[in-house]
Amino acid sequence: MFKVIILLAVCLAQTLDPPIVDNDRVNVRERPTIGGPTGSIVRKTPNEIWISKTPAKAIVITLKDRKVAPIENKSGYPNAFPRPGGIKVYEDARVIVWDYTWTLGRPTPMHFHDKDVVVIYLDNGTLKSTTPDGKSVTNQRHFGDTYFNARDRVHTETLTEGKLRAVITELK
Repeated sequence: MFKVIILLAVCLAQTLDPPIVDNDRVNVRERPTIGGPTGSIVRKTPNEIWISKTPAKAIVITLKDRKVAPIENKSGYPNAFPRPGGIKVYEDARVIVWDYTWTLGRPTPMHFHDKDVVVIYLDNGTLKSTTPDGKSVTNQRHFGDTYFNARDRVHTETLTEGKLRAVITELK
C-alpha cells in the first residue's frame, strides 16, 4: 500500500510540475529536496543528477537513453571545458559537471562546444555571447534559470553586468 501511495505522489508531482526542459536527451525539473549548498550535487543515481538550487530545491536532470558522441573539434578553438576558472565537480560515464563563475568585463576564451549541455544559473547578470564573425547576442540571466544548449557552437562570453555563476552539465 505504501508503494502505491508513493507511486501516485510521484505521478501527481510530475503532472503538476511541468518540465523545464524535455527533449530526446534529458528531462529537467525542479524538485523539493533537503540538500547541500547552492550548486552542489546532492544526489546522483545512474540516470539522475540532483543539483541543489537552494537548500530546499534542486534541479533534477534525468538522462534519457539516447547518447550522442561529442563532435570532433575542427574549429581551431579549444573545447568549452576545461577552461580557465572552471572547476570540475563530478564526472562519470554519462556526464561531466562544471562549476563556473564569470568575471565582470573579462571575456572567456573563444571556445567550441563539442557536447550538449544543461546550464543552471546561480546568480543574476547579463551575458554577451560573441561568435568568431563578431555577431553578438546579449541575454539577461537570473538565479535558477535553466537551459539546454545544443553542441556545435563557437563563441566567447562576457559578463557585462551583475554577477554570474553556473553549474554546467555536459552530456557525453
